[in-house]
Amino acid sequence: MDESPRSLFFAMTYPACPECTLEKTRNHSGHWECSICGHEWPKAPEPEAMRVVKDAHGTILGDGDTVTLVKDLKLGGGSQVLKAGTKAKNIRLVDGDHEIACKIEGSPIALKACFVKKA
Repeated sequence: MDESPRSLFFAMTYPACPECTLEKTRNHSGHWECSICGHEWPKAPEPEAMRVVKDAHGTILGDGDTVTLVKDLKLGGGSQVLKAGTKAKNIRLVDGDHEIACKIEGSPIALKACFVKKA
C-alpha cells in the first residue's frame, strides 16, 4: 500500500449521517456535518482516562479493597491517633487530595493512599 500523506488522508473514515445514512460527512472541531443533507450532530466525547490510585508500596487500589495503615496517623484537631496496622475494610476511591474514603472503628475517615498498604 502506498504510504504517501495523500493516501493516508483518503484512508480516514468518517461516520455515516444519521439522517440520510450517506458517508459524505465533514469533520468540524466539535461536530460532524453531512455534505448531502446538511444535518449536523455532535461528536462523541473522548473517554476519560481511568484514575489509578496506588498504595505506599505501589500496588493499585480499587473500590471495596481492604487496606492497612503503614504508620501512626494523628487525626486533625484532636489527640486521637490511628495506630499503624489498623485495617479499613471496603474502601471507596474518591477525587481530591485524600483519595480514600472509609470507616475506621465506625467513624468516617479520609486517607491519603501513601499512608496505607493493600491488605
